[in-house]
Amino acid sequence: MTDDELLRYSRQILLPEFDIDGQERLRRSRALIVGLGGLGSPVAMYLAAAGVGRLTLVDFDRVDLSNLQRQIVHRTADIGRLKVESARDTLLALNPSVAVATLPQALDETELREQVRRTDVVVDACDNLPARLAINAACVRAGVPLVTGAAIRLEGQVLVWRPGEEGACYRCLYRDADTAPETCAQTGVLAPVVGIVGSIQALEAIKVLTDFGKTLAGRLLLLDAKRMEWRTLKVRRDPACPVCGGVS
Repeated sequence: MTDDELLRYSRQILLPEFDIDGQERLRRSRALIVGLGGLGSPVAMYLAAAGVGRLTLVDFDRVDLSNLQRQIVHRTADIGRLKVESARDTLLALNPSVAVATLPQALDETELREQVRRTDVVVDACDNLPARLAINAACVRAGVPLVTGAAIRLEGQVLVWRPGEEGACYRCLYRDADTAPETCAQTGVLAPVVGIVGSIQALEAIKVLTDFGKTLAGRLLLLDAKRMEWRTLKVRRDPACPVCGGVS
């Protein structure tokens, strides 16, 4: 680690449980971020700032004016650009020592499985249920940890799935996968809510990558931002889950 890196990450290295070893683990780590919207923006920025060695960004969308209220990785000048390119430029300006790869397309099942296999943690920052379920299934099958988050209106949630543990996967929470969930475009969302949830996702990803602290695996964290109340529900694997039920 160079002198500049030691200075850049000094506040993390000062943490007794983290130290230089934790920083080195981050530097050698790879994270796959799917979605560069309201959740993916703070996730990508904090993982880059913290020093995760390689970030792979996946999003087929382009920056729209209506995104800028909450998608803080993009700027007004980026309107019309691919989100992955806009985000890449922001991340490299923030921390040029991080490697950033971009995938400006929706991944089919084979491509998703291959990208998941190549990474150390997947962060699901999507805004639609079918994509979330596909990412969850790919992570369970590949045995790669998953940090998933969601936010709408003034509500949010975060869940971590880790291989070899008894916590529920995302599919366990949605027994009726055919239900069409509400979207922010339909019901709205307050800007800081996605920032709070995305920041927690980034923190959980760092904990997974460095084996630091205790993650949310097996616990669903719920936020009611209107009342600023948090709840944590224990969620165990559903033996009948079609995705993780038979996974040892």
